[in-house]
Amino acid sequence: MKLTDNVLRSFRVAKVFRENSDKINCFDFSPNGETVISSSDDDSIVLYDCQEGKPKRTLYSKKYGVDLIRYTHAANTVVYSSNKIDDTIRYLSLHDNKYIRYFPGHSKRVVALSMSPVDDTFISGSLDKTIRLWDLRSPNCQGLMHLQGKPVCSFDPEGLIFAAGVNSEMVKLYDLRSFDKGPFATFKMQYDRTCEWTGLKFSNDGKLILISTNGGFLRLIDAFKGAVLHTFGGYNNSKAVTLEASFTPDSQFIMIGKISLPPCSLPLWVLLQGNFSAVKLGIYIIKLKVGLKAATGYFRTYKMLSSVCCGRHLKHSQNSVI
Repeated sequence: MKLTDNVLRSFRVAKVFRENSDKINCFDFSPNGETVISSSDDDSIVLYDCQEGKPKRTLYSKKYGVDLIRYTHAANTVVYSSNKIDDTIRYLSLHDNKYIRYFPGHSKRVVALSMSPVDDTFISGSLDKTIRLWDLRSPNCQGLMHLQGKPVCSFDPEGLIFAAGVNSEMVKLYDLRSFDKGPFATFKMQYDRTCEWTGLKFSNDGKLILISTNGGFLRLIDAFKGAVLHTFGGYNNSKAVTLEASFTPDSQFIMIGKISLPPCSLPLWVLLQGNFSAVKLGIYIIKLKVGLKAATGYFRTYKMLSSVCCGRHLKHSQNSVI
């Protein structure tokens, strides 16, 4: 499906699932786009069938809890971070609900988890101010970076470099093959004491980086020069709720939502051909063109819409977990 302004405007909420009794922490699509998986503070891992548009299976991690979750390159295995007992990352087979491997090392909560787009490598960032490099085939950490503050991190679309957002004020780019030599580029941002960076993502063409926060704004920067292209703002996020956002597969739009929503309104940004207009979908859709201006709409109902934000899988949005 080719994504256009009119196509995105035609999207409507098809289904609403209420499988969880507590906050949903994370969504991720399988590599083939046929399923989406969620993790929740109620210790459940829910698998949804995107083609049938219905829950497929529910697993539980009662002992360890489950926070961030990512599919590996096999559709029936995931890695996830824990929020109970310890901060070990766990490699789980969804087929038989058994652990394949454990990845111990972090001493505080894992706040970033990114799977390589090309192989079995993944990276994790923690409140212990480290980023660790892992290989699914080994429980031993393959690389360790000590940082000056809380990190967020993500691989680029080619899997050759990764970006680390450090202390909510700078982005560092590392070559995966020589990361121990330090970053090959560092971009310093204006520090904002009112919030923290909560996520960092590359566009699929590798040209842009999107920084999400738990404040009232998100930032879009040039992945090569580090220049801030735009700051999307306008929401008084006094409860420091994480704003979730992602690029569409063609890197032309940004979709912005929120995983957990109190009974209040969230501003919506939509950028179409250089000026903003509202799309009443429950999320913002932002067309990435030059000449950005702001407008406001409102996000009134929580409908798991952040799952639609995940890249190339937008084609499933009308019959999947929304």
